[in-house]
Amino acid sequence: MSPETTLVLTLNAGSSSIKFALYAAADEPREEVTGQVDALGDEAALTLTPKGAEKTRTELGPTDHAAAVEAILGALAPHMAGRAIAGVGHRVVHGGPDLDAPVRLDAAMMARLEDLVPLAPLHQPHNLAAIRAARGAFPDAVQVAAFDTAFHRGKPWVADTYALPRDYYARGIRRYGFHGLSYDYIAGVLARDHPDLAQARVVVAHLGNGASLCALSGGRSIATSMGFTALDGLAMGTRPGRIDPGVLLHLMQEDGMDAAALTRLLYHESGLKGLSGLSHDMRDLLASEAPEAAEAIDYYVYTLAREIAAMTASLGGLDALVFTGGIGENAALIRARALERLGFLGLAIDPAANAENAAEIHAGACPVLVIPTDEERIIARATVKELAP
Repeated sequence: MSPETTLVLTLNAGSSSIKFALYAAADEPREEVTGQVDALGDEAALTLTPKGAEKTRTELGPTDHAAAVEAILGALAPHMAGRAIAGVGHRVVHGGPDLDAPVRLDAAMMARLEDLVPLAPLHQPHNLAAIRAARGAFPDAVQVAAFDTAFHRGKPWVADTYALPRDYYARGIRRYGFHGLSYDYIAGVLARDHPDLAQARVVVAHLGNGASLCALSGGRSIATSMGFTALDGLAMGTRPGRIDPGVLLHLMQEDGMDAAALTRLLYHESGLKGLSGLSHDMRDLLASEAPEAAEAIDYYVYTLAREIAAMTASLGGLDALVFTGGIGENAALIRARALERLGFLGLAIDPAANAENAAEIHAGACPVLVIPTDEERIIARATVKELAP
């Protein structure tokens, strides 16, 4: 396979955006261009960042997923230099209970993924829409799906089930976990750069607008804070995290809320946005002097420390803590305040290193690392593997 003639495109589609990256298809894919289409709908815009060059922004106007893929192809054309896109890799949120590795997409697999839509109704349809658009735009390219849930398959049964009648587990009601592409990447970085930690007990905190934790033992997931859906565990930008299900029963019975109303509440109106009444964006809250912003941050830090301790218990101890994701990589104050609560685990922070978002920010014996994640690279690697003869 020659990187001079072969390219791989990755697509990470959400409800209102598509992240993309273009790679030369070497054994270790070489990133050439990254970008994103934001605000799909009436006022979409495309940003493009060639490696080593300045970012550009193009207003697209009304754009759906299919039109966005066409716009991405048009924007990438000058950077392809006559080379062909041989493979397109897709982030797919849900692989169900059985899909534990990336798969090549054909009609039968697409039908199988359609059957999983009820498990992720707010995410899976957008992933599949991007796949259909990419199959139309690149009919001769290999299409590959990489799953957010796959990394967590094989967890111990006690970390995978709920205390419901046993037949519910057989029906697929279980703790799937998400952000698996990110955790897969971090596990790989630990194996490469910190071999002493590759087989150790590590908690990884993926903190972004969506947020979760993963307990790694020997580089494998043994527990994670998200469960059947991406609502559980940590407080997030617009999602509440852990909540007593009795609250939802109460809202149904006393307020007459139906499934649609609860979905709006839990996915779009809660978390930092709901607590602050101001914003879902941690940067806005950190810059605000409003007491509600401070209280939302207090709650976020409280739940983060609580869930790190819970993941440590699942491991039977802690050998390292890793922060990743937009907040995890950049919000020094959040890291510091969470670790203030976790001194009993041997965690201490170096204020100067933390303020610089350094790769190593610990002051105690237990390493605390900041590692930028790269989900697109995991997708690209899976796609290149499928291209191999």
